[in-house]
Amino acid sequence: MPPAYVKPYVKRHKNDATDAEAICEAVARANMRFVTIKTPEQQGCLILHRTRHLLIRQQTSVINAIRAHLAEFGIVAAVGRNGVEQLLGVVADANDKRLPEVARACLATLGVQLRVLKAQILEFDRMINAWHRSNETSRRLDKAPGIGPVLATALVATVADPKTFRSGRNFSAWIGLVPQQHSSGGKDRLGHISKQGDRYLRNLFVAGALAVIRYAKIHGTQHRPWLAALLARRPTKVAAIALANKIARMAWAMMVKGEHYKEPAALAR
Repeated sequence: MPPAYVKPYVKRHKNDATDAEAICEAVARANMRFVTIKTPEQQGCLILHRTRHLLIRQQTSVINAIRAHLAEFGIVAAVGRNGVEQLLGVVADANDKRLPEVARACLATLGVQLRVLKAQILEFDRMINAWHRSNETSRRLDKAPGIGPVLATALVATVADPKTFRSGRNFSAWIGLVPQQHSSGGKDRLGHISKQGDRYLRNLFVAGALAVIRYAKIHGTQHRPWLAALLARRPTKVAAIALANKIARMAWAMMVKGEHYKEPAALAR
């Protein structure tokens, strides 16, 4: 059971006895939700994703450190991969007298660490792609727009049994992509997205939705009337959340029914 669902049954204070009593009370509830046990293969894939995500965060931290340290000497570069390579070129140039030797040695060490992290992330990407090719459900999910090998494998590894969710909306709410409700007295009040559930999955869904929007803006949205109408009246980031919600519901339906992605009629023409 999720610990958040057991907490309301804890009476006063917290100790082993009251925790055990709360668990016994919660497990007897007819409408209690339980966590589905994952297979060793799913757990292994999740570790693969978590480790890759940690390395990406470390890579971002090292890049920010390199930029910040060089900015102290008035050396800046454009945002992006090419800008970082330009800065590392300045560090490697011994004839550039703008950097003291102590600072150059420290920044060179960070540059070596950055290259090691990039190589490790690339290796983890290869491992994710290999796992993706070996899993039939992951390959089916990859055909849907906004879903790539990373998101497809993360979905298969995280969702042990998609049938535990009663609908696509429940699945999307579990990820945290639906509006948070503050309804009372028969009046519906919807706010920002709840952001409950798996933050990693939510970030991947939003990134996939932004990729679909970016592609639609470049190649035209005439084949996606729903997305075109949404972008006409809402900012891009808001439209991305709505599209991510839609993609999540499609992914749930594909996992539950075991079907392949079917293009809408507007895209099939």
